[in-house]
Amino acid sequence: MAILATLPGPNHFSTLPTTAPPSSHPTPSHPPKPPIPIPKYPPPLRFQNRPPKPDSSPAFKTHHRNSKYYKPVKPGQKIPLPDANNRAVVVGDSGISYQLPGAPFEFMYSYSETPKAQPIAMREPAFLPFAPPTMPRPWTGKAPMKKNKRNIKLFQPLGADENNDNLSMKRYEMLKDYELGKFSMRPRDEVLGEPLSRWEVKEMIKPHLSSNKQVNLGRDGLTHNMLELIHSHWRRQPVCKVRCLGVPTVDMDNICRRLEEKSGGKIIHRVGGVLYLFCGRNYDFRKRPQLPLMLWKPAAPVYPKLIQDAPEGLTKKEADELRTRGKTLLPICKLGKNGVYITLVRDVRTAFEGSVLVKLDCKGMHATDYKKLGAKLKELVPCVLLSFDDEQILLWRGREWKSMFEDETPSINRSSGRGLSITNISEAKTVGSSPKMTSLWQRAIGSGKASVLDELYLSPDELLQKVEEFERKTQAIEHSYPAIIYPNTEDKACEEKDDYEDDDKFYSNDSFEDVDSSVPLGSLPVDFIARKLTDGQDQVRKM
Repeated sequence: MAILATLPGPNHFSTLPTTAPPSSHPTPSHPPKPPIPIPKYPPPLRFQNRPPKPDSSPAFKTHHRNSKYYKPVKPGQKIPLPDANNRAVVVGDSGISYQLPGAPFEFMYSYSETPKAQPIAMREPAFLPFAPPTMPRPWTGKAPMKKNKRNIKLFQPLGADENNDNLSMKRYEMLKDYELGKFSMRPRDEVLGEPLSRWEVKEMIKPHLSSNKQVNLGRDGLTHNMLELIHSHWRRQPVCKVRCLGVPTVDMDNICRRLEEKSGGKIIHRVGGVLYLFCGRNYDFRKRPQLPLMLWKPAAPVYPKLIQDAPEGLTKKEADELRTRGKTLLPICKLGKNGVYITLVRDVRTAFEGSVLVKLDCKGMHATDYKKLGAKLKELVPCVLLSFDDEQILLWRGREWKSMFEDETPSINRSSGRGLSITNISEAKTVGSSPKMTSLWQRAIGSGKASVLDELYLSPDELLQKVEEFERKTQAIEHSYPAIIYPNTEDKACEEKDDYEDDDKFYSNDSFEDVDSSVPLGSLPVDFIARKLTDGQDQVRKM
């Protein structure tokens, strides 16, 4: 190749230039053409004449929990609904309730677990969580079938004879329409009838003691749909077993009161967190109040904060100091999840007798559970909430705290001239006792086993002296024998002597003739007999 490059003539293998030579007539560069657009065809004729869709119910456009809906409300505000008359959402002292025409009471999601504080805002628009009032059938959670494919189901009415095999004699009914707002409620006294006797209560409770057919009452307390569940239990048996667990067990009296008030039954037995609810002697399932069911759980309203930087009666600096002290404080108890906290209020009150602060360990519990627990203790004890840090409830007893034993323990002033005097004595309380206890007291006083003090305010020394005197009297009464006193007449004495002369020959009086009839108080006649016998034996030995 090097030899060819040295030959004369054109070089066919010369190197090409690295850059193109400049051109005197440059050609303009055009952008690429766009792609062919997709043709837009008109819609089919069958869709052109379709009517517009009607607006759906606002209940199906509800805001979810992550939405930022916030509407301030005033206490006692009544929000009417545009779709029907006399159907409204009421904001009251006990939270949000739902008002329906003809209802026996205002419906709520939970009748027992509503805070005492008034709500300040709502988290969702105001609408009823019930089925629409214009439904052709009871709401079952599914859309109705088409008319041409719908099969009408027939049901056998309640109270019919199920053992009858003759199909021509059986009676069937269609499922009736559910009419919202028509409630028939009988008086509670009429349904309950006469009170149950003790043996009737025992016989009714016996089959339910080991049975698991029960209604479970959890953190939401007595809910609205639970009322219909209780009536379904009463359809088969007259007693419904209710087991309560979790936060509602702090105030069992409230649970019992709400159950009897809303269901119309009577609690005949209560053991811990288990209740036995009796329907009544004259209960009829077909005449029960047919309450509408809630289709979903409404969003809880916004309440004021439980924990404040400067709680009641404290400055921010004092509150921070108490919270710092509470970090090293040992909890009085460990609360478990879904437990029974019947004695919790009493334990907290007792702990406040020895400490200003009380801590409860709630590790493992849900955050909403121990917050509800703190709100209940704030109302029932009462006390002041300081913090929920580290899953622990820190309580302060407050400046207006009063001891449980203040009325029973009077203060004693030792600076008086007499030595002891009682000051700051509370007013005497009248305590009613049962007739049986009153009769026992009267019998004890009559027999000398009890005594009544004439003076109420005695010093400890004076009270001790009274007790010692009463003790000597009771010993004399118990260890003495009854004495027979004869009238001081010679005739009767002679007659009695003649009568008993014949009887003396049947036994020897050697050991009884020297016994003195006057026995000192607090001694037994047997002691004198034993002493005489020992003295006689000593005399025989000396002889």
